[in-house]
Formats: sequence, structure tokens, C-alpha cells
Amino acid sequence: MGMLSEFKAFAMKGNVVDLAVGVVIGGAFGKIVSSLIDDVITPLLLKPALSAANLSKIEELTIFGGVKYGMFISAVINFIIIAFVLFMIIKGINAAKKKEEAAAPAGPTQEELLTQIRDLLKK
Repeated sequence: MGMLSEFKAFAMKGNVVDLAVGVVIGGAFGKIVSSLIDDVITPLLLKPALSAANLSKIEELTIFGGVKYGMFISAVINFIIIAFVLFMIIKGINAAKKKEEAAAPAGPTQEELLTQIRDLLKK
């Protein structure tokens, strides 16, 4: 019974639960980005190029009869969008932290506290 309770304690730790939530949200975010690429960016921006190549999706681009470099281009576009969104989120979090730190009153330094203790001990 000890191993089961240890596993339960491990599985319910905050870090494990946070990781699970992050994985689920990441999967959903990946589907959103894929839809953005396939359903918005490709038709709007790449339509003329794809029409010239007689294709409907960027993933259908091939070279030498079977090398699907369109899938690679799609993956690169997905990565760039995900990296940019994560950059913007982290930038916002860092800006909020800086505001929070600036708003927090600065306490006395260690030297000031030691000076006060010394003065009190002298009395």
C-alpha cells in the first residue's frame, strides 16, 4: 500500500498537474495554429503561388516526385507562429512582473538592518 500512496502523492504534486495541463493546452494550441495555417494563411497569402502550381494546400508541394517539402514549409510556418505567440505571452508576463516589482515598496537593506541592530545593542 505504501507504493500506491507514494505514487498518488507524486501524481498529485503541483508540478505534475501543471505539466499535464500544459500538455493538453499545448495540443489544443497546436490544432489552432494548424487551422490558422491551413484555413487562413495559406488561402490568403499563398493562394496565387499554390494556384500557379495547381495545388490546394501547401502540404501537397513535392519535388522529385515524392519529397514533400511543402510539409516542411508548413511545419516551419507553424513553428514561427507558435514561437512568436509564446514570445508575446512571455513578454507580457515579464512586463507584468516588472510593474509588480516596481509597485512593491522597497524594504530596508541588509546593511541598514544591521546598523539598526547595532544601534539597539549599544543602548
